[in-house]
Amino acid sequence: MAPEPPRAPRRPSERTVHAVALTDDYAWLRAENWRAVMRDPSVLDADIRAYLEAENSFADAYFAPMGEARTALVAEMRGRIKEDDASVPAPDGPFAYFSRHREGGQHPLYCRKPLPDGPEAILLDGDREAEGKAYFHFGHWRHTRDHARLAFAADTSGSELYGIHIRDLSSGADLPDVIEETTGDLLWSADGTVLYYIRRDAEHRPSKVFRHVLGTDPATDSLIYEEPDKGFFVSLGETQSHRYGLIACGDHETSEVHLLDLAETAPLPRCVAPRETGVRYEVEHHPDLAGADSLILLTNADGAEDFKLVTAPTATPGRANWRDLVPHRAGRMILSHTVFAGHMARLEREAGLPRIIVRDLASGDEHAIAFDEEAYALGLHPGFGFDTSKVRFTYASMTTPSEVWDYDMATRRREMLKRQEVPSGHDPADYVTRRLYAPAPDGESVPVSLLYRKGTPLDGSAPLLLYGYGAYGITIPAGFSTSRLSLVDRGFIYAIAHVRGGTDKGWRWYADGKLANKPNTFTDFIACAEHLVAEGFTKADRIVAQGGSAGGMLMGAIANMRPDLFAGIVAEVPFVDVLTTMLDDTLPLTPPEWPEWGNPITDEAAFRRILAYSPVDNVRPRAYPSIFALAGLTDPRVTYWEPAKWVARLRAADTGGRPILLRTNMDAGHGGAAGRFDKLDEVALVYLFALKTVGRTS
Repeated sequence: MAPEPPRAPRRPSERTVHAVALTDDYAWLRAENWRAVMRDPSVLDADIRAYLEAENSFADAYFAPMGEARTALVAEMRGRIKEDDASVPAPDGPFAYFSRHREGGQHPLYCRKPLPDGPEAILLDGDREAEGKAYFHFGHWRHTRDHARLAFAADTSGSELYGIHIRDLSSGADLPDVIEETTGDLLWSADGTVLYYIRRDAEHRPSKVFRHVLGTDPATDSLIYEEPDKGFFVSLGETQSHRYGLIACGDHETSEVHLLDLAETAPLPRCVAPRETGVRYEVEHHPDLAGADSLILLTNADGAEDFKLVTAPTATPGRANWRDLVPHRAGRMILSHTVFAGHMARLEREAGLPRIIVRDLASGDEHAIAFDEEAYALGLHPGFGFDTSKVRFTYASMTTPSEVWDYDMATRRREMLKRQEVPSGHDPADYVTRRLYAPAPDGESVPVSLLYRKGTPLDGSAPLLLYGYGAYGITIPAGFSTSRLSLVDRGFIYAIAHVRGGTDKGWRWYADGKLANKPNTFTDFIACAEHLVAEGFTKADRIVAQGGSAGGMLMGAIANMRPDLFAGIVAEVPFVDVLTTMLDDTLPLTPPEWPEWGNPITDEAAFRRILAYSPVDNVRPRAYPSIFALAGLTDPRVTYWEPAKWVARLRAADTGGRPILLRTNMDAGHGGAAGRFDKLDEVALVYLFALKTVGRTS
C-alpha cells in the first residue's frame, strides 16, 4: 500500500500590505536562523528538518519500485561520459593549463605542463580536497603571472560561501593565508604579491572588495571598495591585456565599472563612468588603439537597445568621450567582446542564432565565422593570451557533440582541437534537430528547438519534454547533452521554448518578459506547448514541462494557468514564493531582483502585478498535473522554504490526486549535487518521473 503523503501543519501568519490581507499558512517552514543554516545545515530547526525528511521519504517511496530502472539509467548516462576526459590545454607563457578527471573521479583536477610537451603536474586534486566532505565545489582558480602560486576557492556547504586558499606551486604546500566567506572571485596583482577578493555581507550579498598582501593576516586586509547600494552586486574581472582589474557593480539593468591598475602596488579603484539607471557597459582595454591607450566598451547607451561598441581614452573614460566603434543595429545583439593586440572578437546573436565576428583593429575590416546547422550553441573562450592572432571557440548542436576550435583571426584558418567523445557511441545521423516558431497570443513568434530520434512517430503519440527559463536575459542554448539522449532514445521529443525574458531575439525579447510584461513568459510557454500539439508532435496529456530557478517560477505559473495542458511538471529549485520574497529586503537576492520583477514594498502596482502570478499565491482547488519539485537546503538563491511551501499548498488544494513530490538535497544548494556522477542520479530521477508520468516504465 502506498504511503500517505506528508501534510505540513497549518500555522497561519497574517499581515496586510497595500490594504490587501495576506495569509501564509506555511511561513513557519522558513528557519529563523537561516543564515546559520547556510553555514552549518545541522542547526536547522528539528520540526522543519522532520518535515523535509518526511517529504524525502515520500519521494523515495515513489521512486523505489523503479530502482532497477534508476540504476540502469545512471549506468547508461555514465557510459556516455569519458571518465578520464581533459580540457584542451590553454597556453600561457612557458606552461599550458588544463583540467581533467581521473577515471571514477567525481571532481576535477587542475593541471599544467611545460611547453611544448612537458610532463603533467597536478596543481589541485578535487577528489582529494573533497574527501570527508558531504559537499565540495571548486570556485575560481587563478595562477600568478610568474606561475609561482595558485589561488583557489572552495565551497564546502553548497551555500556559495567560498574559502580562498593559496598554494605554492614549487612545494605544493598551502600558505597560511586562508580567507573565509568570500564569493570565490579572485584577482592577482601583476607581481603576484597581492590578491583581491570579495566578501559577502550579513545578507549574503557580494558587496566589499578587499586587498590581501601575501603573508599577512586576512583580518588586517584593506577594504578598497564597498558598494553602497544593496540592490547592486559586485564581481571581479580582468581585461584581456592583463593591465587592469575590473570591479564590476550592477543589477539587471544598470552597471558601473572601476579600474584597478594591476601594475601598481596599492592602486585605488577608478570609475570608468558613473552609474546611470538603465545604462549598462562592460570594459576591455587596448594599450595602443589608433596610437592611444584606450578602452573598448560594450554598452546600451544612447538608445542602443541591442548594444554597440564604443572607444574611450583610458585616461578620461567618461560618457562624454565615448565614440562609436561598432554602431548599434536593431535586431543584432552583441553579447560579449574580447580585445587582442591586433584583433577584436565579438559574440553576437541575430534571428535567434549566435555567430562570431572578427575585426582587424588596424583596418576595421570584419568577417564572420560561419556555421550551417539549423540550431546550435556557440561559445567564445579567449584563453590567457593578448599578443596573439588565435581565439578559441566551442561549437555544438543538439545532435553534434561539443567541439573545441582554434581560429586564426589573421589567416582565417580554423583547427578542430577536440570533439566530445561519447564512449558508448553516438551517431548524429540517428537524431534530428529542428527549429520551429510558435505563434504567441500577441502575434509574436516564439522559437522552439527540437531534438528527437529518427523514426520517432510524429503523429501526436510521442511524449514530449518542454524546457523553459525566460528571465534575466539568459538564453538557453541549443547545445549537446549526453544525458538528454537517454530520454530521447526512450521515445521522448525534447524541446526548448525560447520564451520572452531571455535575449534569444535581442534585448527587446528580454524587456518584453520582465516587470509588467512578465506574463508574456508564461503565455509564450503555453503557446509553444499548444503549437507542438497543433503540429502533431505530441498531445496535451503527453507533455512534461521542466524549468529551474526562475524557470521554476514559470513552472509554477503554468501549473496554475493551464494544468490541463501538462501531464507533469518538473520544477528544480523553483522561485515560486515570489511575492513574499520580494517583500523581504533582508533576503540575499531581493533588492537586486526588483529591476526584474518590481518592488512590491514601495510600488502598489508592482505588488498587485506580482500577486496576480506568484505561483504560491495562486494555488487554488483544481486538478494539478503530477509535480516533482527539487530543492537544496543551503541554497542562497532560491531558499529551500519556497518549494517546501509551494508543495504544501499544492497538496492541500489539489483535487486530482496525481503525485506531488518534494525532494530536498540536505547537503547541497542551488546547483544540487556537486560530484559529476552524483548529478546523474538527480537527472535519472527527473527522467524516471517524466517516463512514469506518461505511462512508460523504461
